Amino acid sequence: MKRILSTALLATALPFAANSFAADYTIDTKGAHAAINFSVSHLGYGWVVGRFNEFEGTFSYDPEKPDESSVEVTIDTSSIDSNHAERDKHLRGGDFLDVDKHAEATFKSTSFKVSDDKKATLVGDLTLHGVTKPVTIDVAISGMGKDPWGSERAGFSGTTSINLTDYGIKNILGPVSETIDLNLYIEGVKKK
Repeated sequence: MKRILSTALLATALPFAANSFAADYTIDTKGAHAAINFSVSHLGYGWVVGRFNEFEGTFSYDPEKPDESSVEVTIDTSSIDSNHAERDKHLRGGDFLDVDKHAEATFKSTSFKVSDDKKATLVGDLTLHGVTKPVTIDVAISGMGKDPWGSERAGFSGTTSINLTDYGIKNILGPVSETIDLNLYIEGVKKK
């Protein structure tokens, strides 16, 4: 009798246990619904803007338990694109990203704290140029729901700044060019 009761309780509890876990999403890079963009001052007179064209990642998110959220992203550093072929070649070289030695940059979250229903703070470890440092990203929660094709989606945007010299990149154009501003646009498709 105890065994039957235990089995019945377990069967009843399983659907609720499944709902208590965060949903897992794949970042939608195939549909070009995600972007990692950057901007940096050029000599203090103007701006160089660009993006990384190749990256992939996943995130887990449950609006009922947002503090349990997590994010992992891998960036192909050779995919840097500032819309200028010669500059991009220089950025891929030893003076900057040194993509032959550091083909990937990665981000792995360590915490996610919601401040209200549309804002959060994401903290994690960014590895760039072989150096790992913590970064804090200000997040805007865009929304969640079904798309016209029956999949479930969730979207976020984020902003942060990093200092290149913190990552061992020292061949910069003066102090005004040390800081890179990052604008992140992430849309994920829920895994089935």
